Amino acid sequence: MSVEVQAASGSEAGGLAAPEARRGVGTLRGMGLFLALGALVLVSLVSVWVGTRGIPFTSTWGLLWQPDGSEASVIIHDYRIPRTLLGLLVGMALGLSGALMQALTRNPLADPGLLGVSLGASTGVVVAIAFLGVAAPLGYVWFALLGAAVTSVVVYLLGSSGRKLATPERLVVAGAAVTAVLYAFNSAVLLLNPKAFDQFRFWTVGALAGRYFDIVHLTLPFVVVGLLMALGLAPSLNALALGDQVGRALGVNVGRTRLLGAIAVMLLCGTATAAAGPIAFVGLAVPHVARFIVGPDQRWVLAYSMLLAPVLLIGADVLGRVLGAPGEIQVGIVTAFIGAPLFIALCRRRKLVML
Repeated sequence: MSVEVQAASGSEAGGLAAPEARRGVGTLRGMGLFLALGALVLVSLVSVWVGTRGIPFTSTWGLLWQPDGSEASVIIHDYRIPRTLLGLLVGMALGLSGALMQALTRNPLADPGLLGVSLGASTGVVVAIAFLGVAAPLGYVWFALLGAAVTSVVVYLLGSSGRKLATPERLVVAGAAVTAVLYAFNSAVLLLNPKAFDQFRFWTVGALAGRYFDIVHLTLPFVVVGLLMALGLAPSLNALALGDQVGRALGVNVGRTRLLGAIAVMLLCGTATAAAGPIAFVGLAVPHVARFIVGPDQRWVLAYSMLLAPVLLIGADVLGRVLGAPGEIQVGIVTAFIGAPLFIALCRRRKLVML
């Protein structure tokens, strides 16, 4: 009898401990999210302060709240603040789209360009420059968005051709095929048109410099819609991680989830690529960092990716200004140098498994 009483007491203690343990884990994750938000605020302030033109921090802080029309005030409000805000939006978009791609395809090596979205945006820019004579970055954005949208539709139609659903494998194969065709098209056009190549090469390196509030205003609604869609899909993505059949048993509409996920990736990745050019490794590496911190729960992975990606992107942009002074190194180059070793280190510390 005493053994039974002890067992019952132990089970009651375990039942009480489990919710407490879950609350403890949730509290730690929430604190980590708060720290990530603090890091984002800090790196954003540093981005407004640091540049090729040295402005004391006290002056920067004062002019941030009370612009006076001076040269330093113009630099801060017309150049550095739009650049920082764009880095925030592009970073969020890349981090969320990378986490979504890895969840939808259950492939830990997936990145936002796997479905051809990035190259579709690049193709839109190539067509705009080579055939339509568009020369302004604001004009690139619309054509890049159109190219990303058309490419996403084509990939999804190819991946769901016939009577079969658009499974992750079919979408990846369709994306690889479309990517190969677009790469060949872009290469042919740029090789035959040196003038277009000269314009395109400045965009394709990936940069936040030279972008103003008009691009920020254009980018904001697309990123917000994609962000809300991505966060809304998190519970369904957790169910799909157990497999399509288990997901259906749990009440998830698999086809609708994948379609909405593909639309969200198109909006986020297409907008980010359109605004700043192709930027590598942010969407690939940051979701792995998030999973390393919080585990496989997509609700937390998406939330952490949304904050950690702009920390990496804005931090890389600031580092490029410091290392390249009195000029600067474009952020797409810096993220490649930072992201590649980071991703290799994660691969060495933790075995990558299928999601």
